Amino acid sequence: MLRITELRLPLDHAEAALRAAIVARLGVRDDELVAFDVFKRSYDARKKHAMVFIYTVDCDLRDEAAVLARHAGDAHVKVAPDTRYRFVAEAPADFRASGRPRPVVIGFGPCGIFAALILAQMGLAPIVLERGKAVRERTKDTWGLWRQRILNPASNVQFGEGGAGTFSDGKLWSQISDPRHLTRKVLDEFVKAGAPEEILYVAKPHIGTFRLVSMVEKMRAEIETLGGEIRFGQQVVDLAIDGGRIAGLTLKDGTQLAADHVVLALGHSARDTFAMLAGRGVRMEAKPFSIGLRIEHPQSLIDRARFGPNAGNPLLGAADYKLVHHAKNGRSVYSFCMCPGGTVVAATSEPGRVVTNGMSQYSRNERNANAGIVVGISPEDYRRDPGGSGPVDPLDGIAFQRHWESRAYELGGGTYDAPGQLVGDFIAGRASTAFGRVLPSYKPGVHLTDLTDPARPGIPLHAIEAIREALPAFERQIPGFAMADALLTGVETRTSSPLRIPRGRDHQSLDVRGLYPAGEGAGYAGGIMSAAVDGIEVAESLARALLGQD
Repeated sequence: MLRITELRLPLDHAEAALRAAIVARLGVRDDELVAFDVFKRSYDARKKHAMVFIYTVDCDLRDEAAVLARHAGDAHVKVAPDTRYRFVAEAPADFRASGRPRPVVIGFGPCGIFAALILAQMGLAPIVLERGKAVRERTKDTWGLWRQRILNPASNVQFGEGGAGTFSDGKLWSQISDPRHLTRKVLDEFVKAGAPEEILYVAKPHIGTFRLVSMVEKMRAEIETLGGEIRFGQQVVDLAIDGGRIAGLTLKDGTQLAADHVVLALGHSARDTFAMLAGRGVRMEAKPFSIGLRIEHPQSLIDRARFGPNAGNPLLGAADYKLVHHAKNGRSVYSFCMCPGGTVVAATSEPGRVVTNGMSQYSRNERNANAGIVVGISPEDYRRDPGGSGPVDPLDGIAFQRHWESRAYELGGGTYDAPGQLVGDFIAGRASTAFGRVLPSYKPGVHLTDLTDPARPGIPLHAIEAIREALPAFERQIPGFAMADALLTGVETRTSSPLRIPRGRDHQSLDVRGLYPAGEGAGYAGGIMSAAVDGIEVAESLARALLGQD
């Protein structure tokens, strides 16, 4: 097949127009085009009064060689790459009967799901250990916090089947390098599990929370059908290490499990497990992450700013944005996890702390847009012994996050309400007393206060300074962004893991052979897609080692 890129058509083009554009672009008769598939569709919004769709299509032609020869040197007409997934190994039929310990996956978020799925598809019958609950039970517990202020520390936005990505916008794009087209494998598996087929070709695919719930259940069912086993409510509290190799796991209920190949797909909030790993001598490194606040605007404002007269076009949906500002104090401020037509959600996993995140449904039809407005920080910013020498303790980042999450709980009134402040008051440095046009979407509720009080700030003072400078700069890109009654809600701390667990090229821990750190918690991913791809690659490395093919 041939791939054509940069086919431009108006937003309101007729269905037949794309075929006509392909025929015209290649200079062939209509009957020479046997079939075509849309590989990607994006849009160009630079000229808001003349927006266009941009297509990449794969074409089946009667005489492909002749057409390709006529377009030699044309960068927009090439042979389509082969994006099919190929397994790197296959277990022998007698693997289950061999008596060898089965591979274990710790954590059942996007990384753990895909690691387990690939292992199961290769015939390796993995055991998955997930400290939280199955996704529907977990959803009830999560609503318990949002509606009744009751937190279950083992079952919430962070812990349980599907991981933190279940309660998010369900974004399925990433900027990772992908020479093997593993992202296509991820999308194909999601479609098999019930995702809309459009995620295969739209430039910024997303699913939304409600659809993710049923999809996760179907993927679990496939893993089990292939011989895998998912055990919920099973938290790993210790490792058995023998001669520098993983030998087994201890669970919270005292169960001992033999294991010599373990995927560590923890997620970024498994703080107690990180402490256990440090105590067992597993090497970890402090890494940068970000802290900030959630901002809410009317979605209609964002639509008008991005799409102009095309705002509201159902083909475009709710508009998003991506913003960056480099402040005078040397800090970078950027938008994070932007959720069009979504809600701000309570995302804490520990009692007495408040954490915010963003979530959207597939429809993206809620009244507000929200995003994290966060500031990058380095390990030196959160070192517990300021001015100390040597590497920063990798657990210092967790202590830093906990400090600001506890502060948010206090400023919110100690009831899991989140502290909030209007943008105009945040810039002016005064407490907010009443909501304006933007009403909060965060549940249980938002308690208005002064997040900028120097004596008791809601985020570090350098972050306040940087965000104050960034908001008017963002206004120049999106008119209305710094509107006085836009709402800021605290605190956003879990943008990424505060630490990394180093691993070699074979994806194994540098200290413990057979242990495979993976995904967001280990510092190797950021979002559903990159975590899923990392899970695939780690599963492949594990399979090679387990089957003696590395």
